[in-house]
Order: sequence, then structure tokens, then C-alpha cells
Amino acid sequence: MRWQGASKRTYTGGKRIASRSKRKFEIGREFAETRIGPTKNKNIATRGGNRKVRLLSDNFINVTDPKTGKTQRATAEKVTGNPANKHYIRRNIMTKGTLVKTDIGLVRITSRPGQAGVINAVLLEEQE
Repeated sequence: MRWQGASKRTYTGGKRIASRSKRKFEIGREFAETRIGPTKNKNIATRGGNRKVRLLSDNFINVTDPKTGKTQRATAEKVTGNPANKHYIRRNIMTKGTLVKTDIGLVRITSRPGQAGVINAVLLEEQE
């Protein structure tokens, strides 16, 4: 499990005295690792009776062309860059900011697939 509470250290490295121990609502969940493949979702129950849709894999991306403002559905081919982690490129893992080669050109993902359950992107360069 991951803990997402306050650090025991200050930003300069000094020790912070904890006023209480860890709490259950501070627990984080594992990263979805959204990949290119047939569509697979997973529903997660969250705090307050809400839901998140974890997108585990998907072939399709909603691509918006910034010049025209039109959005179309594109087929993902492979991950070409990922600022979150360079090792995600060879594993075809998609996070926000990932560069993906599609059938219509190179796109950058603007949504968070593991949180929203959908992949939205902006077209960077069109394919000739």
C-alpha cells in the first residue's frame, strides 16, 4: 500500500514531529498502468460513494486537432515518449503527457487514463 499523508521531514530535511499516526483515508492505490490493447476497464469505489474508472488498456484515443478544433477517434500504434518514466515507453504504458504514434499522426495525451477511464489527446504533427 502507498501512504499519501504528510512527510515526516520538512523540505530542508529537518524532522517534523507527528501529531498523530497514519489514517486509512491517507492510503493510496496502485497505479493503473494503462496499456495499448483491447479495451479493459475496472471500476473503483472511492470516498464519498463516488467511482473512478480505471482504464487498464485501450486501442482508441480521442484526438483533437488544435488548428480546426475538431475531435476524431484514432487508433493507437505505439508509445514513443513518456515524461513520467522512460521505461514506460517499451512497455507501452500511457500516462498524462505521453507521446503516442497513431494512425493520424503523433499525439500527446491530455487526460489521466487511470483516473478518468478515457484517453483524450492533442494532435502534434499529422502523418503524411
